[in-house]
Amino acid sequence: MSGSNIAVFSGSSNRTIANEICQELGIAPGKINLRKFSDGEIAVKIEENVRGRDVFVIQSTSAPANDNLMELLLIMDALRRASAKSISVVVPYYGYGRQDRKAEPRVPISARVVADLIETLGPTRVIVMDLHADQIQGFFKVPVDNLHFNPVLVEYILSKKFDDLVIVSPDSGGAERARSFGKKVNATLAIIDKRRPKANVSEVMNVIGEIEGKNCILLDDMIDTAGTICKAADALLKNGAKSVYCAATHGVLSGEAIDRLNSTPFTEVVLSNTIEIPESKKITKLKTLSVAPLFAAAIQRISTNQSVSDLFI
Repeated sequence: MSGSNIAVFSGSSNRTIANEICQELGIAPGKINLRKFSDGEIAVKIEENVRGRDVFVIQSTSAPANDNLMELLLIMDALRRASAKSISVVVPYYGYGRQDRKAEPRVPISARVVADLIETLGPTRVIVMDLHADQIQGFFKVPVDNLHFNPVLVEYILSKKFDDLVIVSPDSGGAERARSFGKKVNATLAIIDKRRPKANVSEVMNVIGEIEGKNCILLDDMIDTAGTICKAADALLKNGAKSVYCAATHGVLSGEAIDRLNSTPFTEVVLSNTIEIPESKKITKLKTLSVAPLFAAAIQRISTNQSVSDLFI
């Protein structure tokens, strides 16, 4: 995109994917200085002219979520005050996305609060990937493009040439996602049904569907502490699964997640790179697939007023 009037700036949360996106677009990352004062306050300075330019800001609001969110807001404000023509926000992983409704009395809807904060800084549009809850798109008044990991993951799974493949949802809530994905890779569907028989008794994981002697892929939108996904894998193996893989868009990997994944006999754990995974967490069975080409395609189409609809398939 040489000679284009766009600029891409990155926060500090995921510079790897930002650099890959810029490589796909054929442009250099925007020059920005990010630092912290001794008291922890974040300082931002845009170090090139953005007046009249269409600017894209890339920042996952992953851990440390509060710092990364604040940094994003300050970058947006700096660009707005520097007279950028438009500011599009690219948030590969939308932090606070699981707090999308009032699950109990007297609690906030934090996903809406984050949307309000971002919208206060005047973005033209927001680009995300696999929101935990689709209704978060409605928390914004500006357009929200919710891209999906599926196209990249489908290509990878088909390249493995599995026989007797089953896509497994770790809970009933993800059944439709698993069913839709299964159709794309010629697989059948199974669901893990978690039930607590009675009070003070451990949860029992029942497998709904035929998985004996088959290759199973547990599909979810994210892996956080990995407790549920590892218990689901154990249940599949106890019920005769030939092999168990795990695939998720967002690798939050908090708490004891890495130890749990290591001790569970997954053949492979497949994640996207929406969250930058530190070297200390890159275990042997972990496979990372880049979604930078998808984001780059969205940016290119938006900047040239083309449709992005087929990127959602």
